[in-house]
Amino acid sequence: MKTLYSKFVVTTMLVMIGSLCIGFLATNTYYHQVVKEKNDAKNVKIAQDIAKYIESSKPDDLDNYLTTLGEIGYQIYATNGNEGHFFGGKYRDKTLPSNTVKHVLNGGIYHGMRDFPKETFVTGFFANELINTIGVPFTYENKQYALFIRPDIRLLFSEVHTILGGLMLTMTVLSLLGMLLFAKALIRPITQLTEATHQLAYEKFDTLLEIDRADEIGQLAVSFNVMTEKLQENDRIRKEFISNVSHDFQSPLLNIQGYVDLLKNPLLTDKERQEYTTIIELETKRMSTLTKQLLLLTSLDQSTRLLKRESYRLDEQLKETVRKYRWQLEEANVQLSYQIEPVTYDGDEGLLQNVWDNLLTNAIKYNVEGGEIHIHLQEFPTSVEVLIEDSGIGMTAEQQQKVFDRFYRVDTSRTKQGTGLGLAIVKQISELHGGTVQMESVMNSGTKVRVYLPKL
Repeated sequence: MKTLYSKFVVTTMLVMIGSLCIGFLATNTYYHQVVKEKNDAKNVKIAQDIAKYIESSKPDDLDNYLTTLGEIGYQIYATNGNEGHFFGGKYRDKTLPSNTVKHVLNGGIYHGMRDFPKETFVTGFFANELINTIGVPFTYENKQYALFIRPDIRLLFSEVHTILGGLMLTMTVLSLLGMLLFAKALIRPITQLTEATHQLAYEKFDTLLEIDRADEIGQLAVSFNVMTEKLQENDRIRKEFISNVSHDFQSPLLNIQGYVDLLKNPLLTDKERQEYTTIIELETKRMSTLTKQLLLLTSLDQSTRLLKRESYRLDEQLKETVRKYRWQLEEANVQLSYQIEPVTYDGDEGLLQNVWDNLLTNAIKYNVEGGEIHIHLQEFPTSVEVLIEDSGIGMTAEQQQKVFDRFYRVDTSRTKQGTGLGLAIVKQISELHGGTVQMESVMNSGTKVRVYLPKL
């Protein structure tokens, strides 16, 4: 498997090589389109000046003069058509067409640099060939000569060029090494992140990244640590949830099993048999309620769940809820009054029914003998408020902080026939509608629960 580091190194090398090739091609194009003709014209002027000087000054020793020119940086070939001599630097290829010599001897100018074949990488500038020269005619001692000349490339590379070349080579090497080291430092935290994710796959949620950076990788490390902490918290909640579910299922099952065993006793009286049967029925209903609420919570936990919003009469729903639990009110000897104004609301009628069921049954369950419950529905310009107030046993401030937690029950003895999921359902359904739930409670004085639902 190719690592990110190897990919970075290969990509860097390819970019450098590609840049070098493109640079050479661009330089070659610039040389052939712009520099080549100017270089030819410049050397023609130099050759013509040399020929003019020879014709005007008539040096005593032509060979000595041309030798001197060769030593100061030129490659020279002079011929009268019958014989020729080379001066200065040596040519790699001394081939020169005879018609070229005749053309110059007849007074023409040979543009060998300009007409040299177009080859890549500006090789025409460096080609050490006799045809890659400038040819001009001159007359010396009444004889016609052809002078072919070009700069000696070897002498053009001075100490400055060597220093610049060394500088570029050093910069290239150091830049490459610097990028490799930077890539290593850049990829190291990614490697740590990969290892940490492997640890998370094995549910080791205590794995935290110690990466102190202010760039994007540092932000990624911070986000990873936040995610790890949330996963750790979710794992704790999951285990606590499983423990609570196991307890809440185990208790009624044990009770049912115990009372079933008691029912097998043939000596039981009718009263005892009726009592045991009633307990089994209550425990069965408790398990049924718990199962339904767990299924509802599971549905609410699905982030993809869409509310089935529709316009309906909220006031009629609350009145119907009161009628549904009238028998419990009478059984608990609790008086209920309400002040409900006509309100039409756009929401999920089925889910909101669970809210009113839970709040009203709690108000009955935790009330006192001869207590009271008041329901108030009021509509505002942007929201709807439902207040359910009871005169029951109330709660402490500490209990109010935990009352919306799943499986939390105010009565620690767990004697009530509740599941500890009702208020968690109320809160989640309200929030799905964009609303909130507020609770005010005083020990032995009662509880007020306000549900705020925004209008669309």
